[in-house]
Amino acid sequence: MAGNTFGNFFKVATFGESHGVAIGGVIDGCPSGIELDLDAIQTELNRRKPGQSKIVTQRKEPDTVEFFSGIFEGKTTGTPIGFAIRNTNQKSHDYSHIKDSYRPSHADYVYDKKYGFRDYRGGGRSSARETASRVVAGAIAKQFLSNIKINAFVSQVGELKLNKNYTELNLEDTELNPVRCPDQEMAAKMESYIKEIKKEGDTIGGVITCVIQNVPIGLGEPAFDKLHAELGKAMLSINAVKGFEYGSGFNGVTMKGSAHNDQFNTDGTTKTNFSGGIQGGISNGMDIYFNVAFKPVATIIQPYETIDNKGDIVKTQGKGRHDPCVVPRAVPIVEAMAALVLADYTLINNSTK
Repeated sequence: MAGNTFGNFFKVATFGESHGVAIGGVIDGCPSGIELDLDAIQTELNRRKPGQSKIVTQRKEPDTVEFFSGIFEGKTTGTPIGFAIRNTNQKSHDYSHIKDSYRPSHADYVYDKKYGFRDYRGGGRSSARETASRVVAGAIAKQFLSNIKINAFVSQVGELKLNKNYTELNLEDTELNPVRCPDQEMAAKMESYIKEIKKEGDTIGGVITCVIQNVPIGLGEPAFDKLHAELGKAMLSINAVKGFEYGSGFNGVTMKGSAHNDQFNTDGTTKTNFSGGIQGGISNGMDIYFNVAFKPVATIIQPYETIDNKGDIVKTQGKGRHDPCVVPRAVPIVEAMAALVLADYTLINNSTK
């Protein structure tokens, strides 16, 4: 299986399966001398881990990261940083009923057809548990990008949409509720709705908005390595993501150029920011903001029809511990992938100077 490494200069390769001994990764290219706050890295993992509230999967994992290399006396050495997160609460028997059949809209079918074999326990490598390794790498990238602020939050669950610009919100309030929506009134509605969906044995999708501030001018490489293109690739690599838009996004098509153009101030900033902080694929110093759409989780705890590995129609029912809505736990994953992109492009920029 190829495609387990992300990045050019700041690289992370991840390994492991949902129900294996451990998941983990190797970070290659991290500069030396970065003083790491290991507690902050663990805090990022705690934001993603299962079992943290009643609206997420009840799998109980401490998700404690162990570092094996690349760190000495609290600082990065410049050599590869190896780490692992042990799996301690697998219930593989919960998946025995799908050993020979495929969940609709899940990676089960294509994995089996591509590789001729699949780890059906929790989805194996296709499980979103793999993203814990990304969060570790992203947490280190955040500390490398000490002046850049990356804040993601839930802006939509199903049809419940937060119709406020991020400038109207206090993003520091995102962690005050289990949904991770900075508007407490809307967060309460979203939480109630997710609980209803969970009782039905169903799932629902949502949108995460990410805002990146204090980005220097000049990150991004035309023509095929545009900054927004790499951010899009990063977000679309996350499990369950179905869409990415930055700046004015799809709403921009309704505007005339005279209204959409970001007029300059004398200092080079712009009066508006429909460009989303990126012009010509290069950061312009304004806030970068984008939306990431997540589909409903494929595994539903309801009876359904599907096919087995012989092509026969079979009836089955979802079992196990699954998220009724992934977006609350995906917030730190979005931030982590954004940090990895910016760390990579910072190093690329430095290499050309």
